[in-house]
Amino acid sequence: MAQIKITLTKSPIGRIPSQRKTVVALGLGKLNSSVIKEDNPAVRGMITAVSHLVTVEEVE
Repeated sequence: MAQIKITLTKSPIGRIPSQRKTVVALGLGKLNSSVIKEDNPAVRGMITAVSHLVTVEEVE
């Protein structure tokens, strides 16, 4: 299955609590931290919720 790299590019400080919890649930802590996750609908939904805070790249 395909994988995606998610990088936190903007701070979740001052965002609504559900967005901050989504960032933590994705495994992102500090700015510019990255994680590699499986590309599935659950992760895509989380990314959509915080799309203004993260960047997404496909990993081969």
